[in-house]
Amino acid sequence: MSHFPKDKNEKEEDFWDEDVPQEKFARDTLERYSGCDVDEFCDHLLLTNFPRYVEHFAKVKKVKVVEGLMFKVAHCPKENVSILDFKIGSPAAALTVDLCSFLPVKSALLLGMCGGLRRRYKVGEYLVPVASIRGEKTSEFYFPPEVPALANFFMQKAVTDVLEDQGVPYHIGITYTSNIRFWEFNEVFKEDLKASKAQGLELECATLFSASYKRKFTLGALLLISDLPLNRGGVKTKRSSEYVYENFMPDHIEKGIAILKRSDEMLKRRVKGPYKKDK
Repeated sequence: MSHFPKDKNEKEEDFWDEDVPQEKFARDTLERYSGCDVDEFCDHLLLTNFPRYVEHFAKVKKVKVVEGLMFKVAHCPKENVSILDFKIGSPAAALTVDLCSFLPVKSALLLGMCGGLRRRYKVGEYLVPVASIRGEKTSEFYFPPEVPALANFFMQKAVTDVLEDQGVPYHIGITYTSNIRFWEFNEVFKEDLKASKAQGLELECATLFSASYKRKFTLGALLLISDLPLNRGGVKTKRSSEYVYENFMPDHIEKGIAILKRSDEMLKRRVKGPYKKDK
């Protein structure tokens, strides 16, 4: 049975376009998945995989939260910043960049969390990833395995400039991007992880970096160390996760906004590094 709304002059085939341009397809899909018009998106974009980040942003900035089929978003025209929760995992990260790359977004920043892989790290500290090991395989859709997944230098400079100006301690390194969330109990994987010398473990960075390079979407990342999974008793739990949200999420979001503002200043000064799309 057809569920298409029709009046007497419409036929079911009228609802299907024979040839949809890629940009229209992307924008239409983003509107369905986000629940808002693409024209509502601001010039600068925060990406996250935590709906609470969007809710906190909206509460603090006194704007509404909108939710579509997949994403939860909020837009703050006053700050010229939008925030989008794309859920969890590399396929969702890839889709997000594919869709958002068709927006006139000038800069984007992932506010993510990672497991810290050094004993000296502390929960609540920041890790600035310069690159990610492509263990998730999703990024192979964009480039062959030998191509590195690098964060955009322009954005990571904005990140470190803000952290330095505010006197915030942080770590710089590479992360291992996995597509397996239950890895903490896989001893073989843990040994391979140690051998990689990665400083953090997360689920999206390699995909985001690869996709954004392919799509010429200027994107960086600021990761919050939310757990220390290789330490005894360091695995994230429901209780410890709540502690991280309560104690570190507000600052993480404010840092993200400050970084996007810095990127806007850098763009006006024509600092080198942002991706330039073909005309």
